Amino acid sequence: MENMVIDNAFWPGRRVFLTGHTGFKGGWLALWLQQLGAEVHGYSLAPPTIPSLFETAQVAKTLASDVRADIRDYPAFEGALKKANPEIIFHLAAQPLVRASYREPLETLATNVMGTAHLLQAARQVDGLRAIIAITTDKCYENREWVYPYRETDPLGGHDPYSASKGAAELAIASYRKSFLKAGGSGPARALSSARAGNVIGGGDWAEDRIVPDCIRSLVNGKTIRIRNPSAERPWQFVLDPLFGYLLLALAMKKNPKDFSGAWNFGPYHSNNIDVRTLTEKIIREWGAGTWVGTTQDKKLHEASCLRLDITKSVTRLGWRPVYDINQAIRKTVEWYKTDYTRAEDMYIFSLEQIETFIHDAGKSG
Repeated sequence: MENMVIDNAFWPGRRVFLTGHTGFKGGWLALWLQQLGAEVHGYSLAPPTIPSLFETAQVAKTLASDVRADIRDYPAFEGALKKANPEIIFHLAAQPLVRASYREPLETLATNVMGTAHLLQAARQVDGLRAIIAITTDKCYENREWVYPYRETDPLGGHDPYSASKGAAELAIASYRKSFLKAGGSGPARALSSARAGNVIGGGDWAEDRIVPDCIRSLVNGKTIRIRNPSAERPWQFVLDPLFGYLLLALAMKKNPKDFSGAWNFGPYHSNNIDVRTLTEKIIREWGAGTWVGTTQDKKLHEASCLRLDITKSVTRLGWRPVYDINQAIRKTVEWYKTDYTRAEDMYIFSLEQIETFIHDAGKSG
């Protein structure tokens, strides 16, 4: 298998519109695009947590523009998109939490479904646009709680409001791809894809009800880690792994829009599928101290116990593959938090160094 490399000639000066750039994955993608030389225009609400990767890693200084507005505000979004006039859109703005979707189902549906529809509709008005990558989730699939990995052609669904919203967003994306944003025919070819990733981990995530931030908060404060579902298995992956896939997909879509529009899975190898108990114990070992205890799970709130992704399409057609195994992913994640906690380094520089190291490791892997 060939080594993965970034096309450094493609990105310099490329106009990119990035929604959700104040979030965890969006912040990392903004840093990476800036490092590649792209002209990044951000559109998002304020950072969702205090602290946040956006503030800690000084993401703002990487941006050509930084608009703070709601994806549900169509006039504001349409105006910002037209002004930026991007060639490529990465859509990450979302309500990303399962348990929060139970508390705010209407907000979740409005943001994740209609927010995506707003983006797709506004994108039709941008003449210079060539590629849209809308980030959804592995939870968009109808989860049958089996051991078989889900393929891009499997049925969509969703038990909880978050998963349902992402399944519905996928339907909207497919509809706009077939109806309006066609890659073939007359006029400029505009490619539209959705990207479905697993449970990402990495430095700078402080969201509620996510196991890694929960662990770090407890470890920093010397408290016992409380986990509600120790036996739940998830497809954990380092945050830069799926982002690398998005970057490779954007290049492929720009060069060959017809063949690379569609749905894409970016999950880890199956060896990264471990349960929450094992993940927590590995984090504790990397941190060097800590204890955990299981807590009573709210049976009214359904959460999947098993979910796997089939990444054959991305591996064979894009040449993408996961770079870090579960132990490397945890090591890099804890390393980031420890560095931030001890104030040992400038986190903007340290974050860029983690990206550089990842690119180097991707280039030598095979």
